[in-house]
Amino acid sequence: MTGGLGAVAAALGAALGRPVAAAPAAAVPGGSIHRAYRWPAGSGSLFVKLAPAAAAPLFAAEADGLAALAAAGAVRVPAVVATGVAAGHAWLALEWLELAPVTPRADAALGERLAALHRTTAPRHGFAADNYLGRTPQANGWADDWPRFLAERRLRPQLELAAANGYAGPLTERGARLVAALGAFYADYRPAASLLHGDLWSGNRGALADGTPVAFDPAPYFGDREADLAMARLFGGFDSGFYAAYAAAWPPDPGAAGRVALHQLYHVLNHLNLFGGGYLRHALALTDQLLAGQGG
Repeated sequence: MTGGLGAVAAALGAALGRPVAAAPAAAVPGGSIHRAYRWPAGSGSLFVKLAPAAAAPLFAAEADGLAALAAAGAVRVPAVVATGVAAGHAWLALEWLELAPVTPRADAALGERLAALHRTTAPRHGFAADNYLGRTPQANGWADDWPRFLAERRLRPQLELAAANGYAGPLTERGARLVAALGAFYADYRPAASLLHGDLWSGNRGALADGTPVAFDPAPYFGDREADLAMARLFGGFDSGFYAAYAAAWPPDPGAAGRVALHQLYHVLNHLNLFGGGYLRHALALTDQLLAGQGG
């Protein structure tokens, strides 16, 4: 993975219009999928992700997603410098942000700004292009009806992938019943198509030294705002002030608590498909909870 870094440096320099260091200064945490580095560039640094060339579409989608979030002007995200392929490496260069420990004040600010992000809406649910949730392709074809989008673009593809990965049986059968019953969760609720981060767990947020919250590694689309909040609750890590500040800015809709598991199921299924059977019990438990709530 380290060979050909000179070619990556040349490509970075061409994108910036100035020379950069011939090699990165240090490896840094950057998620479980790609390698990430602090790369000196003139008087500053870049945050650079590297992966085999086949990952170029993932980096292009990430760049597009960050640009969409930045254009909304609500939540601070790293600025995209450039992305490309050089000497067998796909690369994505972002501005280098010096992150500080996340404080309760920063989490509260993130909750307020997330509500502002969700005020950015579209006429339909979806996104201008498909993208990825982790390594999993995420289809974003436009749909007028949210339950249809949730069924056909989110839950059904994950259930089919789980079956292909060897997790058919009860999950397939119960998942099919749940997908068929989705309309019951939205009998009296028509969510706006809000701009979502799409993968808002605590590891995808940080803070600057002045307390400004930062979000990164998005999988954005326009959908039900409850999806972001449900993902935030799935693995924990957010201060209670995050949820309080969000609710103060935009109170939850009636029945929101009963739909949390619905949005969490999508992410648990994705973890099942990415990381294996340790998530099967959780997926089944969420499915059974939802079916029981609908008398299924």
